[in-house]
Amino acid sequence: MRLLSVNLGSPRQVAYTSQPKGLTGIDKRPAGGPVRVSAPGPRGVGASGLTGDAVCDTRYHGGDDQAVYAYAREDLDAWEQELGRSLANGCFGENLTTDGLDVSGALVGERWRIGSTVVLEVTSGRIPCATFQGHLGERGWVRRFTQKGATGAYLRVIEPGEIRAGDPVEIVHRPDHGVTAAMQFRAVTTERHLLPRLLAAGAALHTETLAKARKYVSEHGA
Repeated sequence: MRLLSVNLGSPRQVAYTSQPKGLTGIDKRPAGGPVRVSAPGPRGVGASGLTGDAVCDTRYHGGDDQAVYAYAREDLDAWEQELGRSLANGCFGENLTTDGLDVSGALVGERWRIGSTVVLEVTSGRIPCATFQGHLGERGWVRRFTQKGATGAYLRVIEPGEIRAGDPVEIVHRPDHGVTAAMQFRAVTTERHLLPRLLAAGAALHTETLAKARKYVSEHGA
């Protein structure tokens, strides 16, 4: 398992985002050298966990629970076949393009060591938005991505450091609760009856997901 690329985005003005100034950093490109990774701070204050990477709409993106976004090259390859077009590393807005790692099937709370120092922890899957659809230029993309469920994974930074393309990725901790990034995604989108099951992942969950699961249980029971 390894990193194929570490991808960074610069602010770009577009017509398809709801960000007040019309800016997005979703168009990410592979970095040519090492990139510093650190916890950015809470949602609304912190942005990306990668130095040099733009997160323009901190209302919905970035912050400690979404410091880094990873997507598997294998899933990009599958989308290439389905869409009939090439998809470069970083084109889904992912910071990390991985090889040999089941990213969507990663467990919430699973920890990855990347290179010699960085440790990241899976918090959730990625929910598609209009900016993602506009960036790809695929009609009905939000629905299509949701139906497929290959969400990739958001991660928080446990141990900071530097990473670069080619670094090995090692799973150093894997919980036994069975709550995956893909399950978390389904629970907060199309299968809300799954929300109580997410509580098995506890504090490792994205804080907003944890609140939603607790609210659902209080209103509907487990």
